[in-house]
This record gives sequence, C-alpha cells and structure tokens, in this order.
Amino acid sequence: MKLITRDTDYAIRALMYIASAGDGVVSVAEIEKKLGLPRPFLRKILQVLQKQGVLRSIKGNRGGFLLAVPAKKIILADLIEIFQGKITFTECFLKKKECPDTRKCSVRKKIKNIEKTVVSELKQITIASLLECE
Repeated sequence: MKLITRDTDYAIRALMYIASAGDGVVSVAEIEKKLGLPRPFLRKILQVLQKQGVLRSIKGNRGGFLLAVPAKKIILADLIEIFQGKITFTECFLKKKECPDTRKCSVRKKIKNIEKTVVSELKQITIASLLECE
C-alpha cells in the first residue's frame, strides 16, 4: 500500500515549486525542466489542480500557473483525496468486499484508530509547512 501515489507526489512537488516562485506565473516547461517531471503527467496533474481551484492558469506566451489559494491553505490530506480518493485503511484485507460484521471486527477498530491519527497528521501538513522544511 502506498500512502502517496506518483500523481500526488508530482502534485506536491509542482505546488511547492510554484509556491516558491511567489506571485509569479510558472510555465509547465519551467516546472518540467527544474523538477524533471514528465510533461504529459505534469500537464494532467496541473489541469486537475486548476479544476479543483488550487491553481489558476494564465494563457498566452507568458502563460502558466500560479496558486489560486495561499500555500498555507493547501493541505496534504486534501491533495491525497484529489488524486487518490478518500484516505482509508479500513477496507477488509481478507476479502474483496467489505465484511458484513464490521461493527464487531477488532482488526477494523484498531486500523480505524490508526487511520484517524494518520488523517489528523496529514491535515496539519501544508505546502507552506513543507517549504519551511527545505
């Protein structure tokens, strides 16, 4: 199980780079060159972030992307949900479908507590806080 997939990882890295540029517009080509991310994946990821209201796009020769919200309001848990769906560890690992006895399952209860802790921690991490760690 991966907590962060490739798309989420690329999104985080691209957002950190765009945030570090301040108020300037950053082109896809610049992000691709500086971060070494594959252009087709990067374009798709940036478009998803734009549709979700995280980025603004500027068209034209000097076009590119800039943050639509402050970096301190872009939360890692939200980015994971955008690209991977709801953060959950409690799907039954013994069967393909959820167990009919979920209320009594002791394994599920323990994992649900771990999930709550992880989600709580991920909600504390922002793009701004990641930039402070560099």
